[in-house]
Amino acid sequence: MTARSPGAPRGRLVWLEHQSHILADNPLGDPHVRRFPVWLPPQYDAGAGSRSASARGRRFPVLFDLVGYTAGGPAHVNWRAFEENVPERAERLLFEKRIGPTIIVFPDCYTRLGGNQYINSRAIGNYADYLTRELIPYVDAELRTLGTREHRGCFGKSSGGYGSLIHGMKYARYWGAVACHSGDSYFEFCYRSDWPATLDELAKHRPAGRRRAGRAGAGFDDGRVKRFIEAFHARKKPTPAEVHCLMMLGMAASYDPDPKAPNGFRLPFELDTGECIEARWLRWLRHDPIRLVGECAAALRSLKGLYIDCGSRDQYHLHYGARILDRLLTERRIAHRYEEFDDDHSGVDYRMEVSLPFLYRAIKP
Repeated sequence: MTARSPGAPRGRLVWLEHQSHILADNPLGDPHVRRFPVWLPPQYDAGAGSRSASARGRRFPVLFDLVGYTAGGPAHVNWRAFEENVPERAERLLFEKRIGPTIIVFPDCYTRLGGNQYINSRAIGNYADYLTRELIPYVDAELRTLGTREHRGCFGKSSGGYGSLIHGMKYARYWGAVACHSGDSYFEFCYRSDWPATLDELAKHRPAGRRRAGRAGAGFDDGRVKRFIEAFHARKKPTPAEVHCLMMLGMAASYDPDPKAPNGFRLPFELDTGECIEARWLRWLRHDPIRLVGECAAALRSLKGLYIDCGSRDQYHLHYGARILDRLLTERRIAHRYEEFDDDHSGVDYRMEVSLPFLYRAIKP
């Protein structure tokens, strides 16, 4: 961690509370009233006592931090051992003049299934609409933002990186620049290999006396998914295998929601045999960034900045998808910056040293 100069001015963390209409009555019963932190740069308050109206009314660009699975926005403002949290990092980068004064928003999009992909899902909730149609105008109304797409960006890692990339593809009218750290892509590599372990965990909750899990090819739960979720939340300390199982169910709820199915979503593999249900798996692939580059090329070209990176030893094999994305973007002459670094998936927040200055240059006034 780089020490901050004792004389450097500090920013300020404020908490906002928003009552969402979009998340009201969401399928998981998650709270629709969310408190979330916002970091204000020291310049935000610097003009408070000024006689200059322009100084008092100065407005700032905005970045939204989309956190990864099993986390919520507030996690990125907590104290950390041996490293900086995001406000501390931004404060230092600002002091070093590597970024300019920027507001950073930390939305809370946590769910009962452990997180979210920042997309709309009838099984989880419409979190893409929550971000774009509610939180953006709410933040713009509460704070002195430069409330236009050209001065707004988002960034994230893992599921947050996926969300940022998808928002750059499908919601570019709201974002001027996006940064994706180790984001989910190339689903055949990053998700499909996790399903045998997921099925093993679910098998522990299989109904007694049942040899097959319902109608073949339907992707319906025979009761074990529901029992697993209930048992997971009753546990005081879930195992890593159980957390990964819940994450795969969260992906199923994100990518293949079905209000008529048990739990509100379908499964892409037969519960007992492990056979892939091709029709269900295709529903997942429709959300894979490497399959969306072509249809979203115009939106991606409209961005003022597109940043992608990934560790070359990512344990979820996400570096393969990142390389494919880089190739596809290059082939279509879509401007972007791609970097690969020698690390895995864990503890790579230091990559914000690169992405935050990149984003600021793209959205600065």
